Amino acid sequence: MENTSLFIWGMIFGIIGLGFFTYGRKQKAVIPLLTGIALFVLPYFISNVHMLIVVGIILIALPYFVRI
Repeated sequence: MENTSLFIWGMIFGIIGLGFFTYGRKQKAVIPLLTGIALFVLPYFISNVHMLIVVGIILIALPYFVRI
């Protein structure tokens, strides 16, 4: 059951990462662009569902608090 959850959460964070990546590329904004790339790559390196969710939420919130 954990593999299914990991896959679904990875897909969700990948889709959100695609949105950040597209926004960052069109607006030429570095933080959303890098956040999008990090959200793409995140599920490949984290194999714990709870850790994936925590790190994913932190990365999603990052562009709202860090402005460059």
